[in-house]
Amino acid sequence: MRIINQSYKIESPLSPEILAQLERAGRTCYKSEENITPESGAKFVANRIRDKHFAVIEFGYMIVRFVCDRGVSHEIVRHRLASYAQESTRYCNYTKEKFDNEITVIRPRGMRAGAYELWKAAMQDAEDKYFTIVREMVGQGFKEKKVPQWARSVLPNSLKTEVVMGANVREWRHFFTMRAAAPAHPQMRELACPLLREVRETVPVLFDDVGDPDCEVDYANAEAA
Repeated sequence: MRIINQSYKIESPLSPEILAQLERAGRTCYKSEENITPESGAKFVANRIRDKHFAVIEFGYMIVRFVCDRGVSHEIVRHRLASYAQESTRYCNYTKEKFDNEITVIRPRGMRAGAYELWKAAMQDAEDKYFTIVREMVGQGFKEKKVPQWARSVLPNSLKTEVVMGANVREWRHFFTMRAAAPAHPQMRELACPLLREVRETVPVLFDDVGDPDCEVDYANAEAA
């Protein structure tokens, strides 16, 4: 069993140049293309956000790969106006070499030592049961490629998964409003907050008014391991 921290990677990033694209699309509504200058994009987009004319920012798109546990992934995929590709426990057989013959789980940062040890024991037990079910069903003559869809029933919520999310800027703003807010789950914020800080630095006008302004996750008083 391998224990890792969650992470993200922007696979199709936004850039400051996106503002010119959004402005060209948005000015179609007003037929005011003659007002476009090399510096006019940021102000135009800021005004459209202020006016809640969010259709304009739907012409910008970003793709992010999240490595997280299944619980966090369930929150991510609730954002319906997005496209997803996710690691499938029906088809991934974690007893195979390509997975190093083990399951991988996400460290639940924030658990104190006693609870963390109980969690780790539960994860090990889940891995043991998963491997036993796979061996038993293959021994009973089940087709090996069909077995994971049954054995996955004992896999834990902490199982590592990869989910690729692609969405337009309007939906990413909604994502950060929900997932980088103070009441959000700490592990969700652990992904959403650094991502929000990164895109704010890249294109501030698109994201500087959404999410928790500070957007930090404090595990200092409850570090798991």
